[in-house]
Amino acid sequence: MSDYYNREKEYMEAIRAGDAALNSLYAARNYLNSARRWGIFDILGGGLLAGIVKHNYVNDARRCIEDARERLNIFRNELDDIQDLPNLHIDISDFLTLADFVFDGMIADIMVQQRIAQAKIQVEDAIPLVEDALYKLRRKLNEP
Repeated sequence: MSDYYNREKEYMEAIRAGDAALNSLYAARNYLNSARRWGIFDILGGGLLAGIVKHNYVNDARRCIEDARERLNIFRNELDDIQDLPNLHIDISDFLTLADFVFDGMIADIMVQQRIAQAKIQVEDAIPLVEDALYKLRRKLNEP
């Protein structure tokens, strides 16, 4: 590590990375909510259109979750760069395994609904962890 350490720069990089991860998680949550609603409609006999719309939302959620994984890794790395914040450790590894949407070959709509619900729980669990870390970073950054 170099002798030069720019505290504010490191904090801002971590905050930007955390905000990006959080935005991906929020988007995933929104898509999962939509997929769940369309999935219920599909189960109740919504037909082909409901199934197509549901799977489009599932695909969008999958992309957001993959993006969140990458951004959470960056966030974790940025947190590691902060020298004066040893007490802020976030175990991001628990939610880096966010739902591996493997819907290929799944026939039953109910099974898809269960996968959507599991993914939503994982996303919902990750959001407050990142929000709390960002809160602590912002608070620490503004200390004298």
